[in-house]
Amino acid sequence: MMKFRFRRQGADPQREKLKQELFAFNKTVEHGFPNQPSALAFDPELRIMAIGTRSGAVKIYGAPGVEFTGLHRDMATVTQMHFLPGQGRLLTLLDDSSLHLWEIIHHNGCAHLEEALSFQPPSRLGLDGASGPPSLARITVVLLVGAGDMAALGTEGGSVFFLDVPTLMLLEGQTLGPEEVLRSVPDDYRCGKALGPVESLQGHVRDPTKILIGYSRGLLVIWNQAAQCADRIFLGTQLESLCWERTGSTLVSSHSDGSYAIWSVDTGSSPVTQPVVATMPYGPFPCKAINKILWRNCESGGHFIIFSGGMPRASYGDRHCVSVLRAETLVTLDFTSRIIDFFTVHSTRPEDEFDEPQALAVLLEEELVVLDLQAPGWPAVPAPYLAPLHSSAITCSAHVANVPAKLWSRIVSAGEQQSPPPASSASSWPITGGRNLAQEPLQRGLLLTGHEDGTVRFWDASGVALRPLYKLSTAGLFQTDCEHADSLAQAAEDDWPPFRKVGCFDPYSDDPRLGVQKMALCKYTAQMVVAGTAGQVLVLELSDLPSEQAVSMASVDLLQDREGFTWKGHERLSPRTGPLPWPAGFQPRVLVQCLPPAAVTAVTLHTEWSLVAFGTSHGFGLFDYQRKSPVLARCTLHPNDSLAMEGPLSRVKSLKKSLRQSFRRIRKSRVSGKKRAANANSKLQEANAQLAEQACPHDVEVTPVQRRIEPRSADDSLSGVVRCLYFADTFLRDAAHHGPTMWAGTNSGSVFAYALEVPAAAAGSEKWPERVVEAVLGKEVQLMHRAPVVAIAVLDGRGRPLPEPYEASRDLAQAPDMQGGHAVLIASEEQFKVFTLPKVSAKTKFKLTAHEGCRVRKVALATFASVACEEYAETCLACLTNLGDVHVFSVPGLRPQVHYSCIRKEDISGIASCVFTRHGQGFYLISPSEFERFSLSARNITEPLCSLDISWPRNAASASYRLQESPKLSQANGTPGIVLAPRSHDGSPNPVHSKGTDTPEPPEATLSPMSIDSATSADTTLDTTGDVTVEDVKDFLGSSEESEKNLRNLVEDEARACAILIK
Repeated sequence: MMKFRFRRQGADPQREKLKQELFAFNKTVEHGFPNQPSALAFDPELRIMAIGTRSGAVKIYGAPGVEFTGLHRDMATVTQMHFLPGQGRLLTLLDDSSLHLWEIIHHNGCAHLEEALSFQPPSRLGLDGASGPPSLARITVVLLVGAGDMAALGTEGGSVFFLDVPTLMLLEGQTLGPEEVLRSVPDDYRCGKALGPVESLQGHVRDPTKILIGYSRGLLVIWNQAAQCADRIFLGTQLESLCWERTGSTLVSSHSDGSYAIWSVDTGSSPVTQPVVATMPYGPFPCKAINKILWRNCESGGHFIIFSGGMPRASYGDRHCVSVLRAETLVTLDFTSRIIDFFTVHSTRPEDEFDEPQALAVLLEEELVVLDLQAPGWPAVPAPYLAPLHSSAITCSAHVANVPAKLWSRIVSAGEQQSPPPASSASSWPITGGRNLAQEPLQRGLLLTGHEDGTVRFWDASGVALRPLYKLSTAGLFQTDCEHADSLAQAAEDDWPPFRKVGCFDPYSDDPRLGVQKMALCKYTAQMVVAGTAGQVLVLELSDLPSEQAVSMASVDLLQDREGFTWKGHERLSPRTGPLPWPAGFQPRVLVQCLPPAAVTAVTLHTEWSLVAFGTSHGFGLFDYQRKSPVLARCTLHPNDSLAMEGPLSRVKSLKKSLRQSFRRIRKSRVSGKKRAANANSKLQEANAQLAEQACPHDVEVTPVQRRIEPRSADDSLSGVVRCLYFADTFLRDAAHHGPTMWAGTNSGSVFAYALEVPAAAAGSEKWPERVVEAVLGKEVQLMHRAPVVAIAVLDGRGRPLPEPYEASRDLAQAPDMQGGHAVLIASEEQFKVFTLPKVSAKTKFKLTAHEGCRVRKVALATFASVACEEYAETCLACLTNLGDVHVFSVPGLRPQVHYSCIRKEDISGIASCVFTRHGQGFYLISPSEFERFSLSARNITEPLCSLDISWPRNAASASYRLQESPKLSQANGTPGIVLAPRSHDGSPNPVHSKGTDTPEPPEATLSPMSIDSATSADTTLDTTGDVTVEDVKDFLGSSEESEKNLRNLVEDEARACAILIK
């Protein structure tokens, strides 16, 4: 007889309203260093900095917490950026020679970045200097003239075009071609050769009507734009860059042969062929080009000359260096990644006679380094943000919420002892523009990142700026070859040039076995456990003072003398013996070595019981770190688990063996179809067949048809991998007595539950009893589909997760309900299931793979607070799938609440790196150096809220309205959201809801987050408060080529109309 489950027609409106008050998906901020930077700009008036990337992203930074992000519509590289001083406007040049004008717009007291105008050079036949008209085929350099109302564009053909910046339209009749310049050049210099591309354009520091033009061939021209003639001409060698001295009487040029020249600008009219000074700093042997040079003078005498490149080609041609020269002092800053650009923070007021540089900022491919030029020795300034998360490759991450103030101050103090803060305020961070309007966070959050070099870094993740706090290194406990390499490097640095290592990006690990795989921190006892690639498990404790002490060591054999298994992977790390010096911070107390030394796959810590549990691909162990004795070791290997004996660093894997196993698996899958009905899973197969074949009446609404899921083989490789470990004080033996338990889940769907006998310490006594901890296997559960167990959690009588160690005993959290029946939630890759305790009988479940066709990758229990009522909150299960979707389920009912598209399904590393927080937020890597932060909570959102003091010229108005209804990608990386933002003609946004404000948005203004079935609804927000026509929708849904063409035509037509109005 067929059974049907009837559903109520329609959803409960009260519950739907409650969902809107609890859940909302937002990608809020990108933490870390921009991936693949390509351009740099600085506004000395507003004290803000802009970084452009190869993916077309634009990021503007000011004071900590002041951030703006934009993304060009085309995925093109940003090659140059220029601020219009003091206006909050930014002109960007892409590698397709298109120009884009960005504006920082204020709305409801908060500022955001928007693209206002774009300009695509017209493509014309003919080359610059030919008989045809000059072409803007490729722009090589951009110069903002005067206050930024006009821009000069140097091209590859040698022409200079002029552009009206407010409208981004070419000014006709003002183009300067190379033939006009050649008329002022001596006949013997022409000799039939072209001047080459325009390499540099510099505005005259005293006369805004004059422009300094530098051509690739070496010709330097001071061009008088008003008189349309050349004032001065300098004949040099192949040019790389130019810079004015502040008084305008001297200019400096750098060249491709590694030299720079200083030229005197006097009133003479004849061409100058010899500079005042010409020198090759690292000569006389052939040197690389000096790509950029700056000249800054000081009141105390002795000007600064700062340049990049110029290193001896044969000896140090592979070094990335910036040289700082002042008087007789030369420092060669040696970086570990390629130099993109650099600038100095100095005085730009016209009334000041001297530059007086305060700081030097160098943008590298992997980090940003700022040096204090006013302090002796020019030390590096600690960065409050933009720290390179990937200074060593990130291997794992974890988040700790609600960190107590005492622990926070102790961690900050330990970090300050590692890198002391600047002694004076003059040495502070120089990029201080804007105001952070976000409220001080109510609770402190720590983001922990484990790295390949054995370090764990602590980050302040409470706000928008991800600030480095402290770095823990575990390499000092083991013997490596790094000391010998450091001594050799130090000996080599004593020679000429005077190299000085700068920056913290170091992609090379001394030993890959040091890599951190798992970590856990107890925020109440300041104890943590760090587990690595070679099976090392370290228990550490925070100390405020340096110490010298020995580390207790123990080993746990997880194979339990099982025969037939031989470890073919890497060797264990060799620990140092005897007392070792440890700086203030987390200091190791116990080292537990797993045997075989395979990578640790799971770890958990219970400080109240002084127990640490760890698991590898061979089994799991339990260790009492207070008494320094092993409690339990359990092997989880299957007899066919030969692959588990070959470590990730092993090079002895047999290609023949792997091919043989693959063919066996294929052959077995073909043959097993005939014999499946007789195996132990026959009932499952019959149920799947009934679900697939059953027919239902059309007038009855039934649950969706579930997908057929094949059971996994018991002898699959790596089936013994321990995926999760969990401690809980619950009912396991009977319903009357609760006690400590440990749970372990494996890759083959096995769950082991152990009852623990933990002797309690006497009241008021610091001495621990001599009785040892005992573990007895209480339950063993085998999931039917043998899907890997991702997470385990015990729920109390009220259906809430149990508190952390010491939370209930110290009245820091509500005590769990120990009267009602407990339940255990087991999350596998395919389904969630709640079992009652102590009988372990199934209570409720949700088959995610059967319903949605995806697999679970990450899960976490999170608390979602209501926007409408501060006191109301729900505990839910957040889940990330292999398709990049985030699902939220109620607990313990396991009813689906909402689900969102979060990460691209092709971004495997992003999905693998995701970590959830306890309050409904999450982090995942969008690049090796950036975390994307997202929020599932409608209340708990961390996003930039900032403002900027902008002074536009009186006759200037916002140009943003010229891009009406133009799609703007709101995310620089990750999954882009498309926003249609109509703008009013006064330049201010229409009064609609924008991120960062408290104005509620009408429900019909956005696509429902539940309407995921639509092909265009994934992470797409349509702001429909403006007039959106059918044509607009067609443009949105059409092909990308048609959309780009329509947008370009729209921009050009409106720009022409606005130009007519202005004229």
